[in-house]
Amino acid sequence: MVALLLPRLAGLTTASRRSLSVTGRNFAALKSAYWLVMVSGFLEPVLYLFSIGVGVGGLIGDLTLTGGQVVSYAAFVAPAMLAASAMNGALSETTFNFFGKMKFMKLYDGVIATPVRPFEIAFGELIWAMIRGSAYSAAFLGLMVLMDLTSAGRALVAFPAAVLAGFAFGSLGMAFATYLRSWQDFDLISSVQFALFLFSGTFVPLSAYPAALGALIELTPLYRTVHLIRGITLGTADWTLLLDVVYLLAAVVIGLAAAGRRVDRLLCK
Repeated sequence: MVALLLPRLAGLTTASRRSLSVTGRNFAALKSAYWLVMVSGFLEPVLYLFSIGVGVGGLIGDLTLTGGQVVSYAAFVAPAMLAASAMNGALSETTFNFFGKMKFMKLYDGVIATPVRPFEIAFGELIWAMIRGSAYSAAFLGLMVLMDLTSAGRALVAFPAAVLAGFAFGSLGMAFATYLRSWQDFDLISSVQFALFLFSGTFVPLSAYPAALGALIELTPLYRTVHLIRGITLGTADWTLLLDVVYLLAAVVIGLAAAGRRVDRLLCK
């Protein structure tokens, strides 16, 4: 039913309806085991929050931010876990699953026999990834509100920021996935993800790093996401958050354009 309704909800352009047809196909193909994968994707940041944010945080105590605001360590870590969850959920769908459909299932070879074009395939898959990532973000923000790590109003503002971050990572991940040749290449993606997770201001303030490393970290997409969501959930937002938004929007445009061109080249050669 969802697969039939989605294309009709996009009544703007033919291209948007075709993209949503790709998204609808993913809904129609859902199986019970896939929901277990989605649940595990939500549990990972929750376990990090309780083990490090709450557990280790009990030993660390409160943190004083640059502006002088004092917050609990759990409140400091929670938005970073939300940002990491948005990254991991988007990359999982737009790299591993996308690669399998394109290279081994040969799913898109059949899709391009229909009026759906390569860019619309990429955009439809990205929408599907964002639906998955948005579910993670909404659930995690609800947990943050229940734990009194942020307010309900701030959580509502942080939600579109998390969705934007998911779009950015999904676009970049999909573009990168088109260059992969085998499953072994995913070791590189996992290594980059883990490095970003550890060194993006997730567990310690940026000021704790040496100046040169700190300047490099500021250029990474996960740091920009952590900075954006943390500023919203802790109420420390200032004009620098606009730089984060512009950065992530640029990542969406560049990644999606590159992914569209690469999918077109691979499927229409």
